[in-house]
Amino acid sequence: MPDESVFDFKGYLKTKREMVDRALRGIFPAPEGLSADVVDAMTYSLFAGGKRLRPILCIAGAETVGGSGAAVLPVACALECIHTYSLIHDDLPVMDDDDLRRGKPTSHKVYGEALALLAGDGLLTEAFDIMTRPELIRGLPAERLLRAIHIIAHASGFNGMVGGQVVDIQMEGRTADLTTVDFIHRHKTGALITAAIVSGAVLGGGSEEDEAALEFYGLKIGMAFQISDDILDIEGDREIMGKPVGSDEARQKMTYPALLGLEEARRVEEGLVDDAVEALARFDSSAEPLRHLAAYIIQRKK
Repeated sequence: MPDESVFDFKGYLKTKREMVDRALRGIFPAPEGLSADVVDAMTYSLFAGGKRLRPILCIAGAETVGGSGAAVLPVACALECIHTYSLIHDDLPVMDDDDLRRGKPTSHKVYGEALALLAGDGLLTEAFDIMTRPELIRGLPAERLLRAIHIIAHASGFNGMVGGQVVDIQMEGRTADLTTVDFIHRHKTGALITAAIVSGAVLGGGSEEDEAALEFYGLKIGMAFQISDDILDIEGDREIMGKPVGSDEARQKMTYPALLGLEEARRVEEGLVDDAVEALARFDSSAEPLRHLAAYIIQRKK
């Protein structure tokens, strides 16, 4: 594991999370006029206390290849909007029907199902508005920005997050197999995490070799992150997590713990993190945040 005494990872996370929050608050519209209700619902979920992992990965991806974290903030903020939209929709009664998220009532519990659905839609489309808003993207080369937007769009749709969620729902209650579980994890969770890192590297001016190494890293930590979620759903603390535990088993979802058992799932998770860290060997100390982020995945409590 990386040495915390050499690199202040907790301080790094706090600094970058605050950086993203300031940018989001500066970018996001105030709830006013006839659209006030939907903007209020969007804002409620966006600022409900998330870890900002995907924006931080985008920033770290840019900085790892020598780029500026501040320059990629619009794309980092857009990634958080996309992630938050997916959580709102996941929590709906037609999906996972969850009442709590991050210790607070879910969007549909506060605003009703119709407004929650539209708040998710609003966040998804706002993400692309942010990534193409002229006053926000000055200084980002157009060709790099176009590639980054394509990477994120591809990872967000049926080729990525949406496709993974569909299979996750369709496979509830069915006999698990490793191929299907891998597909769900790589698409539902891994795709947007990978896109966050790679889009940062693209915007930061990384080489093809840099992008390939960070894509491999992203795929590995994306898988590990979902396995970690599955393990926390079994043995996590409801108070720390801010949401119920045991829902995967109740819905008979396909997960690594369900298929392999907890101990083997942990071994797989640790192997994925080791592979991810090895992929960073070509980078110098600029990749320390990513090395620590990989270790954080299996140490986190929520």
